[in-house]
Amino acid sequence: MEENTEKEGGKLREEQTEDQEVEIEETDEEGNPRDLLKRLRERLAACTAEKQTYLEGWQRARAELVNSRKRDEEEKKEFIKFANESLLIELISVLDSFDMAFSHKESYEKADPSWRKGIEQIHNQFVTTLKNNDLEIVEPKGEKFNPSLHEPVELITTDKPEEDGVILEVLQTGYSLKGKLIRPPKVRVGELKT
Repeated sequence: MEENTEKEGGKLREEQTEDQEVEIEETDEEGNPRDLLKRLRERLAACTAEKQTYLEGWQRARAELVNSRKRDEEEKKEFIKFANESLLIELISVLDSFDMAFSHKESYEKADPSWRKGIEQIHNQFVTTLKNNDLEIVEPKGEKFNPSLHEPVELITTDKPEEDGVILEVLQTGYSLKGKLIRPPKVRVGELKT
């Protein structure tokens, strides 16, 4: 900000380019303004404080922008990570159909051996493709029952204390995608006879 000072009849005027005028009436014995230096220092201090406020605000805004970008990146990675989830859930029903076909041993054994071998290869190829897309089979037989990971269908009374609260049979296979359970296994759990 440019300032022009000129002396007019014992009074000193300070003209600013912003069309503001500050009159300084008091002068010392030599005609120099007493308050001019004081007022300039006050204005400098005010400008410095204002600059600091703007700088801090800018720094906060910049930090918020950086944090927002990081959050967006994390959300994007999470979205990409589970983008195929709905497709994989639909494909699980195809695996269930294979499992049902294999469970009917009598009918399956009657089929032509070369046909059975072809079906088994297709099944294996399908399972491998799903595993390559981070789908994992959850097979908890023999594990302790955990209600947050397993869906109980039936309690089976047992005389063996080591089978109490243990999964004795898996009725429907469970699946997880990248560590996230997308379908809990349906299980039968042992319960100690009392």
